[in-house]
Amino acid sequence: MPSVAVKLYSVFFKFLLKHRLQNRIQSPPDESSPFGVTSRPDETVAAAKPFFTDGVATKDIHIDPFTSLSIRIFLPDSALYPPETDSKPHHHPPRPKPRLPRTKPPGSDSDPDSGSSSPPLESSNSPYHSRRNSYGPPNIPSNPKEDSRRNSCNGPADGTDGLNLISSSVGGVYRGYSPSPESRRKLPVMLQFHGGGWVSGSNDSVANDFFCRRIAKLCDVIVVAVGYRLAPENRYPAAFEDGLKVLNWLGKQANLAECSKSMGNARGSGAGGGRGGEFKKSQIVDTFGASMVEPWLAAHADPSRCVLLGVSCGANIADYVARKAVEAGRLVDPVKVVARVLMYPFFIGSVPTHSEIKLANSYFYDKAMCILAWKLFLPEEEFNLDHPAANPLIPGRGPPLRLMPPTLTVVAELDWMRDRAIAYSEELRKVNVDAPVLEYKDAVHEFATLDMLLKTPQAQACAEDIAIWVKKYISLRGHEFSY
Repeated sequence: MPSVAVKLYSVFFKFLLKHRLQNRIQSPPDESSPFGVTSRPDETVAAAKPFFTDGVATKDIHIDPFTSLSIRIFLPDSALYPPETDSKPHHHPPRPKPRLPRTKPPGSDSDPDSGSSSPPLESSNSPYHSRRNSYGPPNIPSNPKEDSRRNSCNGPADGTDGLNLISSSVGGVYRGYSPSPESRRKLPVMLQFHGGGWVSGSNDSVANDFFCRRIAKLCDVIVVAVGYRLAPENRYPAAFEDGLKVLNWLGKQANLAECSKSMGNARGSGAGGGRGGEFKKSQIVDTFGASMVEPWLAAHADPSRCVLLGVSCGANIADYVARKAVEAGRLVDPVKVVARVLMYPFFIGSVPTHSEIKLANSYFYDKAMCILAWKLFLPEEEFNLDHPAANPLIPGRGPPLRLMPPTLTVVAELDWMRDRAIAYSEELRKVNVDAPVLEYKDAVHEFATLDMLLKTPQAQACAEDIAIWVKKYISLRGHEFSY
């Protein structure tokens, strides 16, 4: 059973959530504006940090001028390693990744990062640390304080041009991480959709920021956390359309980056040079002269290895985006959804399952409050617990299940939504889709992503289990990992 602290926090959490839902029902907001909101004023947010102080750099981008849709990119410092030359499948054990030279800036006797207050997410003393050894050493320096790539105040280390963030010689101008033309290692991309019952949560909240940093380092991927529009300001299908819009934006970025690269090579060869500076001068720009190519993704993203990860109601969005990607086929090239992870999906239906009856008053999110959330999300004329957005088991929801990508489903033993998620996974396995289920004992809904539970051993183990499974489908060397 959950601890006493979790039970008390659950009571407090449910009281606040019920109060917020009732207030939004009694005083409906103006729904005439499609711009919407992606976070609430009472949400504690984490500022973006475009430097590698804790192994992951982040930046926020507003990608749609007509709505509030935004993303936060999580770039792990493993992208700074030289590109892997051996990308063909083989049966040899994975080689350790080359390390960048450890150097200290001239005249510096102390480490500038020694005052960092962010605790490392992964510890070598963790009882789950040995799980990562099955697919190579973790992408975390053995001694972060000695790693010169994390120096945000002095000059960049050898081979990592662009890591200098603050230059005292120019009056403290903030620059952020800028990829250099050399040593651009490509990483898979993971689109992450946060939870919150449609009406709360955000992609830049402290809890979601912590979770995405953990996933980025464990899975060795670029995480793109989607800040979709919330209800009731923007009801269905706004959040679903935002998720699909980000997938299309990712494909557009990949195509623009390839065009920009081709233009740079053509200009360089015509001038007899082809230097990196020529490439930068030939960027595709908009009417204001700003570059349309996102540099982090252009330098480090491999959209042909795309994973969708959804948390709670975000899992419903991930399911929708995966179905639309299957329907689109080559129209979303070069983006290819190779796998998806559904963490305690927010599924419901008019015919209750065994867990919906037995655990209706479970911890944090009980069934009555979730039905209120669905009433705020679905248009009044469309409200139905068997709506295609709510129930994955109804017929006629889109492409055949046999075409769906491999799907990992994470469920909690004490979550009333558990049985319907398991039933959906069983339907996928019936048509030969790789769809395992991970059920965690004595766990509650959002046990791996809720702010209070993020640092528990169970949350850490869940993230590591996800990394083990995901790496089967994003490894350049093929399916050398088994689950």
